[in-house]
Amino acid sequence: MLALWDLQKSLPIAGALLIAALALGGCSSQLADYTPTDAQAHSRDSGGYLPVHDLPPDRDEAIIPPDQRAKIEAELAAARDRQAVAAKDAK
Repeated sequence: MLALWDLQKSLPIAGALLIAALALGGCSSQLADYTPTDAQAHSRDSGGYLPVHDLPPDRDEAIIPPDQRAKIEAELAAARDRQAVAAKDAK
């Protein structure tokens, strides 16, 4: 009688798990189904690595002019000082 009681309790749970597995299995599909038909195939060339040792050409001019760089550095230093004062006041 005890085994029958366990079967009656576990049968609905097993059924629910089976239904959930079938429902989730229906949601899965092959990734190839999502590939557009006009997509180009990727080459599997193993020698297609980018040249790591090649460096870009040097630039003669600075990216940020020196006067703007000094202004930015001064603004950052002022912001750092304000944060340090605010942190001391918060303690």
